[in-house]
Amino acid sequence: MTRKAIMTTDRPNHRRLRFVAVVVGAVVAVGGFPSWAFAQKQLADDLIILNAGQRAIERERSAGIGEPGSDYNRLSVPVGALGDGIQPLPEVAPPFARNRDPLAAASDPIATASLRPRAEIIPVPAPIAAANLPAGGPLDLPAQDDPGPPEGLTLDGAIALAIERNRELQARFQEIRKADADVLTAGLRGNPYVFGSVDSVPYGSYSPERPGEPGYSLTVIQPFDVNNKRGYRIIAAERAKSVTHAQYQEAVRREVDSIYALYTDVLAARETIRYVDASIKGLRDVRATVQGLVKGQELSSIELERIDLQLEAADIAHAEAAAALTAAERRLALELVLPSPDEVPLDILATIRTDTEMIPPAEELLQLARRHRPDLQAFLLGTHRASAEVELAVKERYPDVFVLYTPWGAVDNTALGAQNATSWGISGMASVPLFNRNQGNIRRAEASRSQAATELDLISRQIETEVRQAASEVEVARKRAERLETTILPRA
Repeated sequence: MTRKAIMTTDRPNHRRLRFVAVVVGAVVAVGGFPSWAFAQKQLADDLIILNAGQRAIERERSAGIGEPGSDYNRLSVPVGALGDGIQPLPEVAPPFARNRDPLAAASDPIATASLRPRAEIIPVPAPIAAANLPAGGPLDLPAQDDPGPPEGLTLDGAIALAIERNRELQARFQEIRKADADVLTAGLRGNPYVFGSVDSVPYGSYSPERPGEPGYSLTVIQPFDVNNKRGYRIIAAERAKSVTHAQYQEAVRREVDSIYALYTDVLAARETIRYVDASIKGLRDVRATVQGLVKGQELSSIELERIDLQLEAADIAHAEAAAALTAAERRLALELVLPSPDEVPLDILATIRTDTEMIPPAEELLQLARRHRPDLQAFLLGTHRASAEVELAVKERYPDVFVLYTPWGAVDNTALGAQNATSWGISGMASVPLFNRNQGNIRRAEASRSQAATELDLISRQIETEVRQAASEVEVARKRAERLETTILPRA
């Protein structure tokens, strides 16, 4: 529940309102026979609105993470692209007015079809007394939710497939392997140097008249870290690795959110087709009743013509809904690296209804986000990494000290008629930080630490605003759905 609750804090606006749109479709499909003309026109109009909203959702796929706490970006996309998760509530387009100008909607075939049977175009017969209206009964709705076939793909299964097969996540996972390699590199000690020399080699040869002796030596030079720079390098590398882990988790979170949206697209499109099918069935039943009344001359033939026009508009809406379902299935299959639905059918096992009571209140969601949002954790860890970089830069003011040890040295006294001599020696070498004390790198690291702290404060404020906006939108959507189900549908 925690994971799903957290997921509601990212791009919530369209996805949480799809259920409301489906219920709106139900409302316009349950009007009694006396108002069937207006109800069926409303059905066509709301289906157009629903399909347009689904197409708008397709343009909202975006993501981006970076690497906080450093003065460069290891990943290609910068941090801070959180504005896409804070969206205003969508404006619900009003149904097409009954007296709308037909020329203004000429480019929309469905709207044009619904505009044909207007009072100013088709003469309206004299009103019929309410007692003479046929008792056609309410139009049909889907009897119950259809979760799909038992072997269908569940939401958890889709998320698992996405994490396993997504190429972008596989590429980002390599950043963790690189961070492991950086930790290994930071912990390696400096290699020793081996120095061999031959000294005082004569041009010709030495003699008692020209005394001298060649010398031979072998020296080992070992650098020593006298102020524990290696330990601070390990700390900085490990903190950089923790940032990389948090960035990978953020990439997974965004991928899961994308799967939620694509999966819901398929559910919404499938539900739309179910409601359109039920409405078409109801219209056909009404047509059969009206046709009998027309034959008995109880109703004008114009009424039958109007139902036929509404059936044509509903058929167009059905074709649009089927195309939307196919497109949604293709997008989901592409994201999950599955065969195309044109080749292998993609069945999912779920319903569009959600238990909104499981969603925690805003304050609890905010606490969950502060503890678990990986993008916030990445910036928090980035500040720790920046502090480690400052400490490392301070330690690097003093370079390593080099110790030179000569375990073997020899002097050739053959030319002097004396015995050869061997010896050993030890010496040291160090750089005196008189002019270069790493001042520039220290200042740069301090500026990066200050920048990381500022970015952490910014991302905290953005996430708080985003979570509160999401909670507000969920509450509005919940009240709309409750009102439709408890008030509007029963009255209809």
